[in-house]
Amino acid sequence: MDIKNILICGGGMMGKNIAFVFASNPNYQIGVYDLYQTDVPGGIRTNTKQLVEHGVLTDADVDDRLSRISFTTDMDSEIVTKADLVIEAVFEDMNIKRETFAKLEARCRPDTIFCTNSSVMSPSEISRDLKHRERFVGTHFWNPGHLIPLVEVVKSDASSGEVAQTVMDVLASVGKEPVLCRKDVPGFIANRMQHALWREAISIVERGIADAETVDKAVKYAFGLRLPQLGPITNSDMVGTQLTYNIHDYILKDLEDSHEPSPLLKQMLDEGKLGFKSGEGFMKWTPEQIAKENADLNEYLIRMLYGK
Repeated sequence: MDIKNILICGGGMMGKNIAFVFASNPNYQIGVYDLYQTDVPGGIRTNTKQLVEHGVLTDADVDDRLSRISFTTDMDSEIVTKADLVIEAVFEDMNIKRETFAKLEARCRPDTIFCTNSSVMSPSEISRDLKHRERFVGTHFWNPGHLIPLVEVVKSDASSGEVAQTVMDVLASVGKEPVLCRKDVPGFIANRMQHALWREAISIVERGIADAETVDKAVKYAFGLRLPQLGPITNSDMVGTQLTYNIHDYILKDLEDSHEPSPLLKQMLDEGKLGFKSGEGFMKWTPEQIAKENADLNEYLIRMLYGK
């Protein structure tokens, strides 16, 4: 299928960033649909300010991409009805997502490819009531969507291999690193690994083995440094499967394996310790510290990805 017209359904933070990513390819025309009037160009300029400041892009580059992005609040607009591929980026609510795709299916061609940008929700469940479920996949963009290269393409219980490959090809054409999740499982690929790490990190704090700051340092200044270059499976091969087996035979029985959220997390919620949102979670945060952490993350990603 020849993809030319791409629709982003939802003009929030993720939707704007996804539109910006696809607009990097001059062969695509990008439409953004939202229920409410949204300043898509202004949001994109704000989100890409650091890229311009670091010389990764020029203002002219941003203007060029914006020239390929249109916006509408009309579900019956040609921006919607002519879409070859749709990326949904609405609220993480199952009913809202299902209702959105029901409206899209009533307006788009039978061969239009539908994608849901969800970090946790099952593509099989979201697409349950569609007539053409074979043309539906998950596309989990990682935040910030205009910087993190990975996109997980998740097959539902009905997705065709051809549709999944087409989506992978389109994502690669705009510089993303698509990976195929062959089975629709909670957390897909990367979040399963990420939250296994979080579970152990929180357990170490809860059990008094180390405080929160120490846990973060242990990651940032040890194995976290090499993760961008050395993935866990390659690392296992590097040290050898015998050593991996021996270590696991000794240590796994002592690692956190609870199937429920940590009691410490529940206690923090009860005490109103909501992290950045309230200024205190595992650690205390001033507004200045929060702003710095957010800015430093983007600075780090730009340095890692672009050497700027």
